[in-house]
Amino acid sequence: MSDRVPPFSLEQIGTGTVRFPSGAPIPNISDASVDPYVSTRMPKGVQIEGLQFWPQAKGVYPGLVLLHEWWGLNSQIKDLANRLACEGFCVLVPNLYVRQGGIVTGNAEVAEALMGRTKESDLLQDVNTCCEFLNTRDHIKRNVHGVVGFGMGGSLAIRFACLRKRLRTAVSFYGKMVSPPTVLKDLCCPLQYHRGSADEWVSAEEVAQLRQAAEEYGKRVEIHTYDDAPHAFCNETRQEAYRPEAREQAWEAMVVYMNDCFKADMQPAGI
Repeated sequence: MSDRVPPFSLEQIGTGTVRFPSGAPIPNISDASVDPYVSTRMPKGVQIEGLQFWPQAKGVYPGLVLLHEWWGLNSQIKDLANRLACEGFCVLVPNLYVRQGGIVTGNAEVAEALMGRTKESDLLQDVNTCCEFLNTRDHIKRNVHGVVGFGMGGSLAIRFACLRKRLRTAVSFYGKMVSPPTVLKDLCCPLQYHRGSADEWVSAEEVAQLRQAAEEYGKRVEIHTYDDAPHAFCNETRQEAYRPEAREQAWEAMVVYMNDCFKADMQPAGI
């Protein structure tokens, strides 16, 4: 367990819900104030729904989009968002299953079916729109964003990092490799990757492909492997997989890495 103290405590973190259109301009406060029907009009397109977490001390902070595992937007991912906010980030957690009714499950078969019903193009559009939403917030630095994902969300984080050119950093926890690996030639930002050596969902061959592609295309990719750790070793609600020591090592490595990527943009903790 690290002795490092985050710059903010949980008592200093604000939370709230968000809802905005996917793939469309984000309405601002002025738009709403001049539209008398804004509260009753039925939106035509898909609406992204999610949660946001931010340090309440006065300042302007880097933004993160946190992408959940195949279980949905559950309490475990909310805890991770709170913890990231304590590190000095404004965190947006979209519900990636909004087109499936926003379902949360603890059943692996249901989770696999939900993930199978998603379309990568829809999810990439949603994550990109989340970044545009962050750009409308006064307390978040414009275009100073990163993406962090776990499992299904970790796979999406890698793919998104090859798409959005104005991304500062990406972190993937045991996400699957992009296919084909040549997609990594478009990697737009530094990528940090975490995987347990006993992971059966992500093969060692996939990680080798990631390492080889990074070398071939001259991309900054940092890979961390944890001995004997299985898939989802960071998830404390999955006792069969949870490895607390590996989780803390991964968390500290991520914080150091993101602080380096955002070093010019971090806001000192306020009073």
